[in-house]
Formats: sequence, C-alpha cells, structure tokens
Amino acid sequence: MTIRVLVADDHGVLRSGLRALIGGQPDMDVVGEASNRLEAESAVAETTPDVVIMDLSMPGGGIEAIRSVSKRTPHTRVLVLSAHEEAGYVRAAVAAGATGYVVKTAVDLELLAAIRAVAGGRTFMDLSLEPGVAQDNLFASPTRTAKSAEELDLLTGREREVLELVAEGYTNREVARDLGLSVKSVETYRARLMEKLGLCSRAELVRFALEYGVLRPGKVAR
Repeated sequence: MTIRVLVADDHGVLRSGLRALIGGQPDMDVVGEASNRLEAESAVAETTPDVVIMDLSMPGGGIEAIRSVSKRTPHTRVLVLSAHEEAGYVRAAVAAGATGYVVKTAVDLELLAAIRAVAGGRTFMDLSLEPGVAQDNLFASPTRTAKSAEELDLLTGREREVLELVAEGYTNREVARDLGLSVKSVETYRARLMEKLGLCSRAELVRFALEYGVLRPGKVAR
C-alpha cells in the first residue's frame, strides 16, 4: 500500500527537498503541499492524506493546524517536523493531536522511518530531542495502553526478555550470555519479536519499549 503524504511548511526549498526524498520511496507518494495553516487545512480536506508532515512555525500556527486536522480528518496522522527541540513544543504538539515528532536536523532515514511508523498506526519520537523528552511517554493514553497490552501479548516470555535487553543496549552476544542462550537463538528471538511488533530497527524498538513501559528510561541505550 502506498503512503499518501502531504507536506506543510512555509519554506519552499524544504518542501521541494521533502517531495524529492519522499517521492523517491517505492511505498510513498506526495499528494500535496501547503505553506500556511489555511492551505494545510484545505489541502488535507481535499486530498485526505495518510500522513501530514507539519511545521510548527508556519504562518497561521502549526499547533492550531494540527488541532484542526486531527479533529476534521481523524484518519490523517500528523507528523511534526520542527526546528524546536524543547519539551514544551513537543508536549503542545502531542496535546493537539500529533502522533510523531522529528527535528529538522534528523537524517533522511529517521524521517522516512517516522512516516512509516505513524502511517502504520504507531507513534514516533525523535530520540535526539531534549534529554528526557523522548522518555516521558507523552503519547500514553487509555487507548494506547490497551493497544500496547495486545501487542505485548503477542510476545512470548523469552521474546520480552530479549526485547528489554536489546532496548537497553545489549548486543546479541551479551543477551545470549545473560539469558544462557546461543547467539543464533537470540538472533531468532529478536527477528521474531520485531516482525510481530512491526519494527524495522533498534531505534524503533527502543521507542516502542519506552512508549509502552517495557523499558525504564534510566536504562536506555547504555
């Protein structure tokens, strides 16, 4: 399935760059652009994209645009791409309805991973944000708590052990040593749990573990 993306940012050069990056992906398509809040709201209503990449500082107000899009077009997921890394901006965006937050200094792969995550119904928090922000479980809600319980129930006890240790930063060899397993077995458990949870990288695994309380913040990425 192709992920339909709309880019909302007041900088034309950035929009062009994002269009080229996203349009070059086999599973993504840019269906529209906007340079301010009113254009964003109108474009979303017209194209009903799967994901809107939203700048917080564009004319008319990014937070107001997020709130409007989330209310009027609940199917569309909002991914913030912002120069602001402070906790206040992140919390405001999440409260308005954003389901992902990436800073503009992030690498291309990080943004593409974020688009795929939010399009797939997950949340995405840039781990390079202000210390502690990415670990605050800002996306927590009763609905997500129930969803996390369902997803974690898919894992066996051993897979959950591997999940936590890998998220903490242990290598496959170290996990094997701690759990009394072979490295090959750990690799198999790791591949299975990531497939069950729809994760593609360790960064996504860390985010999942943080969001759902599997991982204690103080033990992240040793």
